[in-house]
Amino acid sequence: MPEKVKMSELFGPHNTLILYSFMYGPERELPCPGCTHLLDGLDGAARHVGERAALHIVAKSPIARLAAWAHERGWEYLSLLSTAGNCYDADYFGDTSKFSRGMRAQHRVPDSENWDETIFNVFKKRNGVIRHFWGSEMSFAPPAPKQHHRAGDIVDPLWGLLDMTPEGRGEFFPTIN
Repeated sequence: MPEKVKMSELFGPHNTLILYSFMYGPERELPCPGCTHLLDGLDGAARHVGERAALHIVAKSPIARLAAWAHERGWEYLSLLSTAGNCYDADYFGDTSKFSRGMRAQHRVPDSENWDETIFNVFKKRNGVIRHFWGSEMSFAPPAPKQHHRAGDIVDPLWGLLDMTPEGRGEFFPTIN
């Protein structure tokens, strides 16, 4: 049985913790291609982030499934954790279960369904107290016309590169290959 870890332990020697909710819950045959391409690009930076902050990628799939996907993608520096069986995703918008009516309508989530969502959350620990510091709520803002919703753009090299081109990113969305 996988070991349970308290959030306070995820900080390691740091006072800052970055968690990225990866859309790869057990209901998905394959993970989200947008999350996958973002993590492909983030893997190289992850080796350096650890010098300043703790970074973990979380998803609802069992840890063995996450590790197998990381191996297939060649990810060497990302720390993946399973949130299966806990309330982190619901509490910090890594799934749709606590979305308001307005958020459900905007994301076209039927009342009878729930699924995983992508979001970065940053936590700060001071004097033993953990507080939520920041979340990438852009994924919950209405998308611009003819644009896929934005989430994690600040750390995503693919979107940054395409935004520099005359055509921009437009309606492009990567596939898993």
